[in-house]
Formats: sequence, C-alpha cells, structure tokens
Amino acid sequence: MALFDDTRLQSRPATVVDRAYAALTNTIATLAAWNDARRTHNTLSQLSAHELEDIGLHRGDIDRIAHRTF
Repeated sequence: MALFDDTRLQSRPATVVDRAYAALTNTIATLAAWNDARRTHNTLSQLSAHELEDIGLHRGDIDRIAHRTF
C-alpha cells in the first residue's frame, strides 16, 4: 500500500504563456495598489486639520498612510 497518492499529473515547467499571465496579473495588481494609494492621498488631503485630528492623523501623516500598501 502506498503512503501517498502519486497518480496525479506531475507538475510541468512554467511556459511563456504562464509567465506572461503572471506578469500581466502582477502589473494589474501594482496599478490597483497605486490607484488605491492615490485615492487615499487625495481623500485625506481634502480633510481639514481638525478633521484629521479627529481621526488621529496630522497633515504630515498623509503620505505615509496613503503609500503604506503601495
């Protein structure tokens, strides 16, 4: 009796299509993260100093917060 099932297909090497797909999805994910950071920065920049203080931020924190994930 076998200890593990070896009847599955063996893994195949990455093809050019696989690499191109991975590069495309990585590019899309990077663009989405950049857009999220841009929108966060714009939204926080529109708040007054008092509104920023209400949420525990200062004007100097905006860049750090907006680009934390990007």
